[in-house]
Amino acid sequence: MGMKVENLQCAEARLGQNNCLQLEEDAGCGMMYELRTIHIGDLGRVLTGKTPPSVRPELFGDDHPFLTPTDIDGASRYIEPERFLSPEGRNYQQRLMLPGRSVCVVCIGATIGKVCMTGRPSFTNQQINSVVVNEQEHDPFFVYHLMTTLRDELKANAGGSATPIINKTAFSEIKVRVPPLPVQRRIAGILSTYDELIENSQRRIKILEEMARSVYREWFVHFRFPGHENVSLVSSSLGAIPQGWEAGRLDDVLVLQRGFDLPKAKRMEGTVPIYAATGVTGFHCEAKVKAPCVVTGRSGTIGDVIYVQEDFWPLNTSLWAKGFPKSEPLYAYYVLSSVGLKQFNSGAAVPTLNRNDLHGLDVLIPPCVLQKRFQKIAGAMLLQTRNLELQIQNLRRTRDLLLPRLLSGQVNPKEN
Repeated sequence: MGMKVENLQCAEARLGQNNCLQLEEDAGCGMMYELRTIHIGDLGRVLTGKTPPSVRPELFGDDHPFLTPTDIDGASRYIEPERFLSPEGRNYQQRLMLPGRSVCVVCIGATIGKVCMTGRPSFTNQQINSVVVNEQEHDPFFVYHLMTTLRDELKANAGGSATPIINKTAFSEIKVRVPPLPVQRRIAGILSTYDELIENSQRRIKILEEMARSVYREWFVHFRFPGHENVSLVSSSLGAIPQGWEAGRLDDVLVLQRGFDLPKAKRMEGTVPIYAATGVTGFHCEAKVKAPCVVTGRSGTIGDVIYVQEDFWPLNTSLWAKGFPKSEPLYAYYVLSSVGLKQFNSGAAVPTLNRNDLHGLDVLIPPCVLQKRFQKIAGAMLLQTRNLELQIQNLRRTRDLLLPRLLSGQVNPKEN
C-alpha cells in the first residue's frame, strides 16, 4: 500500500505553502451542484461483521485482517489490526468478507462513528457496520469522508441504555446528502491529497521510530556500541556486561511520580498539552513538567510508554519521570518500554501500576558518555517524528475544515 513517489510529488504539488488547496469559493454561497437525499443503505451493500468462535483457534491466523473497534483510531484511513483470520477463517466467514475500498463504521459504545477503509479483503466483528460501496453510482473515498461527518447523528440514532449500539437496519436507514458521481470523485480527489500526505508522514514516523529503536537494541542489548571491539565483558549480577557499565536499579535510571489532578473546567484554557499514557487528552494554560520526559500509565493503560518532547501537564492517571539520576531521558524511555509493565498490575477490577514495584528492578546503566551520544543520535530521529506529527495535525485540521464546505457546495471542486 506504499504510495508511488510520483503520486506523492503530485499530491505535494497540489498543496500550497500553507498546506491548503487553492479552491474557488462561490461568492454567493449558492449551491454549485445538486445534492440528493438518500439512505446509507443506498450507497452500497451494508454488512455487519461477526467474530469467529473462540473455541476454534484454527480460524485465526496471519492472512486476512480482522477489524474491531479498538483497532480503529478515528484518524487513519487505513489501519493494521491486532488480529487476522486464517484461510479456514476466511472460508468460515466468506459471505461477510469485505473487499478492498469498503468503508467500516464503529457502531457501539463511546467510539460510535469512528471510520476506516479496507485496503484489502478484510473482516470485522459484530460491532462494526460496513458499506461495500456501489462504485457504479458512488465513489468509495467520498463515502469514507462522508461517513466521518456523521458521528453525532450516529450517536443520536443509537439504541440501548447501558451501551449504545446501532444495528444494521437503523444504520442503513440514516439519511445522507450526496452530489453527482463526477462531483463525488472530484471531492474525493481533493481530500485524498491530504490523506496521502498524512499517510506518507505516518510511514516516515514509523521508519524513524524503528531506526531509533534499532540503535538502542544494537548498543544496549547486543552490546554492539561504537568501540565495543575494544571493551571486555565482565561478570555482574546481571550476567556478562561491558567493562565500565554498572548493574543498578530502575530508580537509578528514572524516578516515577504520580501525575496531577486537573479540574475539567480548566482543561481547554491554554495550549499546554495534557498527557495521559495514551497521549494528549486536552490542553491547559500551565506546564507542570519540562521536556524531555517519560510518561506511562498508572491505571487502565498500563504498558504504554511515551517520550514527551514538549513542556506538558501529566494527568493524574499517569506516572511521569521526575528525575533521571544516572541516565539520559531517551535511554530511560527505552528501558521502561522494554520492562513489560503489564506484569506489575496490582489492581483487580481496575488495573493499577505501583511505581514502587518498578523502582527496584535490576537494570543496566551504561557510561554517561555513551548515553549522551545515543540521546543525540536517537533524539534527532524522534525530533523529526515530532515535526511530522505537527505537520499531520495541520493537514488534518485543514482537511476537516474543508470537508463540510465541499460537501455542502460552499467550495466548488472545479474540474481541472
